[in-house]
Amino acid sequence: MKNIKLIFASLIAAAMVLSCNDDGGDSVRNTQKGAVPNIQKVEGTDAIINLVEVQEGNEFALSFTVDKAFGDPASMDIVAFYIKTDGTAEKAILAANVTTFPTTINLTKATLISAFESIATDADFELGDQLKISADVTLKDGTVIKLLKDGTGNQNYGQDIANSTVFSVIQVYTVACPSDLGGEYQFTTTNVGEPGGGTVAGPLTGTVTLTDTGGGVYELSDASFGGWLGLYGPGPDDTSRGVTLIDICGTLSFGGQDQFDEIFTITEVTVNGNELSFHWENDYGEFGDTVLTRTDGTDWPPLVSGE
Repeated sequence: MKNIKLIFASLIAAAMVLSCNDDGGDSVRNTQKGAVPNIQKVEGTDAIINLVEVQEGNEFALSFTVDKAFGDPASMDIVAFYIKTDGTAEKAILAANVTTFPTTINLTKATLISAFESIATDADFELGDQLKISADVTLKDGTVIKLLKDGTGNQNYGQDIANSTVFSVIQVYTVACPSDLGGEYQFTTTNVGEPGGGTVAGPLTGTVTLTDTGGGVYELSDASFGGWLGLYGPGPDDTSRGVTLIDICGTLSFGGQDQFDEIFTITEVTVNGNELSFHWENDYGEFGDTVLTRTDGTDWPPLVSGE
């Protein structure tokens, strides 16, 4: 089944390369051959919109830099999407026709309230809301490349760009509480299955790394927690990469998508001292039950799933 997934992903990539690139700025091919930004949060500034501070009437300070990752654009509009938990998204231009790079953008609570109609007071900042920062890139021939889709704020670029370790075309500030789940943990995974009927009882064991990227978002070294290795055996794609674990004030969810564009969900989250157990599955149909064990002498904080 893993080979079928690899072939399918290759066919999709080939179709994208052959597709028309004159679509008003929404083409993945244009993004790959044109220019893209490099957006990075400034170290030492707020990585999240701290809900506790907002509820107490306090200020926050968000700061990020925008540079050219590759290509030579004529200009960039620095854009932001404020996305409510119900999925509604509002777009604002934070800085138009930027031509000097790198440039630094500073945002305060007052800035966001002025920029978005959906935020009028402190009470409008709600747990789980997201502020997505990106850019609309104008090439020298007038083509406009939009890294996020108007209307939704969804990803409008390929996984090669999304998974880059050299640059980032987007930064996300989540309305959340401080989180500290980063580290390396031992996993034990059982009851693994895939849509073709293959199963592995387990236990499958190993280690997984949660890399803190800020704002309660953690990169997962393997979102299958050994499940793919158990199902399909060793290979270049025996781990699920690109998925994140998100902690919003103790509520866990998965974000992003893996190298096959699969979306993961987490349910049945239970904490028992130094053990965190949960059920995971993806929209391809793979699933498993995993326990993460801390070996640093501390217990997991109270955590639950959002579903």
